[in-house]
Amino acid sequence: MEQEILQDAIKLVEESTYAYCHYITPNDVGETGGHQCGFHVPKHCYGMFFDSPGKKGENKDCNIVITWQKDFSTDSRAIYYGVRTRNEYRLTRFGRGFEFLQDKYVGSLLIMTKNTDGEYNAYVLANQDNIEDFMAIFNLDVSVSNHLIKGNVYEVPEDYIAKEFDIFIKNHASFPDTIEMANFARESIIKANKYSESAIVKYADQVILKWVAAEYRLFGGLEEKIYKPIYSQPFQNCQSLIDFSNSILNRRKSRAGKSLEHHLAYIFTCAGLKFEEQVVTEGNKKPDFIFPDGNSYHDFLFPADKLTMLGSKTTCKDRWRQVLNEANRIDNKHLFTLQQGVSKNQLEEMKAEHLTLVVPKSNISLFHPEFHDCIMDLGSFIKMVNEKQSDYSKFYNIQL
Repeated sequence: MEQEILQDAIKLVEESTYAYCHYITPNDVGETGGHQCGFHVPKHCYGMFFDSPGKKGENKDCNIVITWQKDFSTDSRAIYYGVRTRNEYRLTRFGRGFEFLQDKYVGSLLIMTKNTDGEYNAYVLANQDNIEDFMAIFNLDVSVSNHLIKGNVYEVPEDYIAKEFDIFIKNHASFPDTIEMANFARESIIKANKYSESAIVKYADQVILKWVAAEYRLFGGLEEKIYKPIYSQPFQNCQSLIDFSNSILNRRKSRAGKSLEHHLAYIFTCAGLKFEEQVVTEGNKKPDFIFPDGNSYHDFLFPADKLTMLGSKTTCKDRWRQVLNEANRIDNKHLFTLQQGVSKNQLEEMKAEHLTLVVPKSNISLFHPEFHDCIMDLGSFIKMVNEKQSDYSKFYNIQL
């Protein structure tokens, strides 16, 4: 059933005149103490419902019928609130007991489409594999909370260093290693913004999002160049088409995860942290990062409370438990993710399992307010590890 919903959602987006996707937040489902719940609509998506953007000082709305999951419909309302301090678009009026405005759907992906007949359809993807497949199919940046998709093309709000990227794309006839592409995208952003190492560390939460977004753009350009000669020709049979499509999706998902690790490692290096990647621990498990290193982890004279483990996952909605048994010596685990909110139940489970999420600072507001104190931003994580390593070095009079 989940796979069928995914395929239907993809088909509708491809056939639509207007579409957008949006991670469901605690604010949407009424968990932040707001006066009402209802799906927030990004300002740049106003065209799905109105001919012109809303004007400050005025409210305007329209009634629409939305078909959900090809299963049922709601007589809903799209509204722009512009009076007093408000300046936002929302979808409201879904009727009592509307399933998708429940806490368990926080972090799920809402997809809305509008076709040439003005009909609205919506899907909610709750399964993480399906969310990642959808994002990969349209090559959407998982670190961005909402996307406007128009004519099957993701509209990028900025023109990221187009000249540098064009040169890189022209010089590559095949896909480079993930690390080469990550390094180029990152260095281009660093050069364009004249970031020093100290600035990278100080603004780590912002720069990592810029690097991720830039690399998505670069990768999209490479895909178009490399794959165009292939998809421009007829496929011999259905299986060859399927194989080609699967190779594209697998490359997209693999690249996203690996490049995030590369960007984190660069930031940790700039911060002067001592760390090691893919250390083999118990049962041949390989945590993404061990601080300070594998030798210290396996030396039982090294204090366990001075060890830190960090997992890295672009999204973690269904996979955060994978890091729990990756380093048995470390009781309190950390996981960096670009995930845009998860349910309250999952946050409670993470807390019970002594797992701390580390997210870009701007993403913390997308999680339930009562758990904000349990979530770290990247800058705070760096400070914590630095203090551990500094304290240990001073106490034992050694240089880590």
